Amino acid sequence: MSRNRASPLTLWLSLLGALALAVLPLPPVLDAFWPPWVTMALVYWGMMWPRLCGILTAFVMGLALDLLGGNLLGQHALSLSVVSYLTLRFHLRIRIFPLWQLTMTAFMLLAIDAFLVFWADGIAGLPTGGIGRWTQVLAGGLAWAPAMALLDHLRMRSENRGGRFA
Repeated sequence: MSRNRASPLTLWLSLLGALALAVLPLPPVLDAFWPPWVTMALVYWGMMWPRLCGILTAFVMGLALDLLGGNLLGQHALSLSVVSYLTLRFHLRIRIFPLWQLTMTAFMLLAIDAFLVFWADGIAGLPTGGIGRWTQVLAGGLAWAPAMALLDHLRMRSENRGGRFA
């Protein structure tokens, strides 16, 4: 087997883990500060493995997030698809940024995602979520560096072992 080969298993397991974290039932106080894990994972994988994690992956994860979270069907699919498109469009530029610029870029992509979900809720006449929607974006910006370090570790382990976690 060749070295430095991307493993779809690593990608999908990490996305399923992010999805599980996103739908984890939390008290309302903690829920307001829970980062958008799925968006963060899609931004990371879109930068690092753009051939494996594209707009279709983001759309499927958005539909799963809508179904599991009981949200308006398609709102997360739309927002994650837009964020994935922006990540893929600029992935070669974004991935060479220093960590502080990368964190700011991820923060802006998380804000775009939150705004699109906010916009879809407003059009549908649903409650907009208040300040809790934006504190999640702030929490995601603060959690970006540790989450990126964890996903980097998984990616490097997968690439150097030919997709095996032995």
